[in-house]
Amino acid sequence: MAGRPSRAAVYQRLDEAVADLRKRLGGLPAPAEADDIWSGIWHQEAHNSTAIEGNTLVLSEVERLLDEGQTVGAKPLRDYLEVQGYGDAAKWVYGQAVNPGEWAGDGLITLQEVRHIHHVCMTPVWTVAPHPHATDHEGPGAFRQHEIARFPGGMKPPTWPEVDALMRDWVSDVSALRNPIVPLPEELARIHNQFERIHPFLDGNGRTGRLLLNLLLGRLGYPPAIIFKRERDRYLQAMRKADRDDYGPLGELIARSVTANLYKFVMPAVAGPAKLVPLAALATPDLTEGALRIAATRNRLKAIKDDDGHWLSNKNWVDAYLATRHQRSKPASASP
Repeated sequence: MAGRPSRAAVYQRLDEAVADLRKRLGGLPAPAEADDIWSGIWHQEAHNSTAIEGNTLVLSEVERLLDEGQTVGAKPLRDYLEVQGYGDAAKWVYGQAVNPGEWAGDGLITLQEVRHIHHVCMTPVWTVAPHPHATDHEGPGAFRQHEIARFPGGMKPPTWPEVDALMRDWVSDVSALRNPIVPLPEELARIHNQFERIHPFLDGNGRTGRLLLNLLLGRLGYPPAIIFKRERDRYLQAMRKADRDDYGPLGELIARSVTANLYKFVMPAVAGPAKLVPLAALATPDLTEGALRIAATRNRLKAIKDDDGHWLSNKNWVDAYLATRHQRSKPASASP
């Protein structure tokens, strides 16, 4: 089986993909300009980011809730409200990332935006299931006034009187993303991890932190990153390494996700069903890039390698693979 691409190769693919986006489309399209793509990302982000925290809604239930306001299924009310709040906050983030309007400040983000995202995300569920220890001053959008227990990996968030000053420093530090001295994904990983280490709110820090990461990505010209629920353990392990100032694993996770979403914007503009494209551009939530790579190395999926060793395939070949994936068959020919 072919090995995974190196971290440097992952970062290079991200750079190449965003350069292609800017060349072909002039930059990241606004939600109104590519509604179908943004909508798919919106559903996936709302589903996976809340599922990481234990939400039980499946993707189809999330789609019905966000698109039609229907609470299909028989899940706890708080689960529907968590997804609704996250969906509302993510939609706000997408719009503000591309067109900040009156929210814009001198930096990439303002403290007002941090509080606003938490308020929008957490208000629906807070109305029925507030944090049991919250005071009247610790509702959605307000910084905590409680101490936070040590995390499983050993990291202890700072004492609550320090939160306001630390968050002001964090907002200032975010500006370093414009001219990073290390690969951008690792600088994003550092910023994301710093927010989670401060843990400024009593509840909802994970969801808010991922929304803030995507606001920053959008303002830098990149699409959102989605941490899939199947990657939860890997994400948490990467965060624990970041707690010890090792940002590579988290940076790589972010880079892979952003690259996959970049392909979603670029490929419709350049690729017909027979066009050879990277496997990430052909992946779906049910058929991951890793699964496609395994199928290619086993000659079950028609694919070829480019000069850099990256697998390329096309939609026609993937459709053919899906039609026969559960059948015994002779190896596929990979002639384009």
